[in-house]
Amino acid sequence: MENISSHKLFILNGFSELGALRPVLFLPFFIMLAVSLLANSLLLYVIISQRSLHSPMCILIAGMAGVDLTVPVFFVPNMLLSFLFDWRGISLIGCLVQMHFIHFVASFQSTLLVWMALDRYFAICTPLSYHERMTLSKFFKFIIPLVVRNVLTVTLFVSLAGKLTFCASNVMNHCFCEHMALVELACGSTTINNLVGLLTVFLMPVADFIFITASYVVIFSSVLRSGRVGVKALHTCITHIVVITVSLTVALIALLSYRIRNGLPAAMRVFFSTMYLLIPCCFNPIIYGIRTTEIRQHILKTLTCCRFIRTVNYCKETIKNL
Repeated sequence: MENISSHKLFILNGFSELGALRPVLFLPFFIMLAVSLLANSLLLYVIISQRSLHSPMCILIAGMAGVDLTVPVFFVPNMLLSFLFDWRGISLIGCLVQMHFIHFVASFQSTLLVWMALDRYFAICTPLSYHERMTLSKFFKFIIPLVVRNVLTVTLFVSLAGKLTFCASNVMNHCFCEHMALVELACGSTTINNLVGLLTVFLMPVADFIFITASYVVIFSSVLRSGRVGVKALHTCITHIVVITVSLTVALIALLSYRIRNGLPAAMRVFFSTMYLLIPCCFNPIIYGIRTTEIRQHILKTLTCCRFIRTVNYCKETIKNL
């Protein structure tokens, strides 16, 4: 029987079509990383430091900010080093670890939107029992199943990818270890990997989308029956609808661009796949900061306070130097 040697080192070759212009990508991706880190850190700080923002919805927004703060850290710094210094190599173990963390943490972007939809459902459709339903002990029955789902599905498809044999090419047309980009390099049958990958798509983003849609249909029906008070309550849902629309639109484009390849440049597929992770991380905190009145007021107060402190310190230093 022929001895097949499996590759243990891979080359991340995303955007190689740009040639000498590839280092130019450092600037836009660095700006997106900086925006994500600063905006989500500010949002987290404001919610944690202000007791008036410790409501269930604001805690869920803080959870989303934590996810959006973490996701870019797992792959954008490596991309930036690759753009500047052409460091493209990654080991198989490093690839699988990166893949697991990226997909696991990113899976909570849609999961948190489900929990937010539940919060809005309880707040608008069952307002009298809202605080009772949103206590941690009661809400755990909605938290634990989705966390277990995310852990099992991500661990399953990453483990299956790690068992593949890579004997053909070790050049991955991507900027980070995306699941299907790695599976495509395998020699032999990858049917199970493709099926598990599709199952993961249906169990997480698609199932979450269906549940969120059903929740908002019920919410809208309740709002239409409740009149003016309902219309006022509906305003609290608009922020989440904007976030859901942005996230799911980018996710759909990324999925279709990767599966349907006819006439679509490889660099465009890599771009959409990368934006699928980065755009929510950059825009979610901005949307929540602008659309949520209480959070916006505390953010403005925090920024004003920081500006005042810098001005006072500058004046003190100026006086000291006179």
